[in-house]
Amino acid sequence: MKKSGAYLGSIILGLNDALVEITGTLAGLTFALQNSKIILVGGFIAGFAASLSMAGSEYLSTKAECNHTKKEKKMKNHKNPKTAAFYTWLSYFLTLLFLLAPYLILNNAYHALIWTLANGILIIAIFSYNYSIEKNENFYRKFMEMAVISLGVSAISFGVGYFMRIFLRINV
Repeated sequence: MKKSGAYLGSIILGLNDALVEITGTLAGLTFALQNSKIILVGGFIAGFAASLSMAGSEYLSTKAECNHTKKEKKMKNHKNPKTAAFYTWLSYFLTLLFLLAPYLILNNAYHALIWTLANGILIIAIFSYNYSIEKNENFYRKFMEMAVISLGVSAISFGVGYFMRIFLRINV
């Protein structure tokens, strides 16, 4: 197994979780708060904490899989838990920054959300293309699978944001 491919699962974990979680969070916050700067702060705090949580979970998961016996440490294809955690954190954090960028640039929260969703689709397309080449799988199927999950969560979260705004009578 190539070194870059050994941590593909860790990269997928961070990237996909960030896409789903952050687009969902931003969609919900956009409708609930309607203020780009507040959404940016809330999204960054939630995303930063989640990126660290994902890294910690990947570390523990990889460590449990490897069981780190002396025999397994000598194996060439085993994943290092610290490296796996780093790749998960890095892919999550970079995705977070890319998804938050529109809220830093635009004052209109709805326009920022549209741009963020477009960024998410771009990430999904690039990742799906690379994944389909690496794993020799169908690009369209992988793209649609990731897009439906990410955009579905965003739509549901947007609805939750609307409900919370109405229920809590938030006027921003």
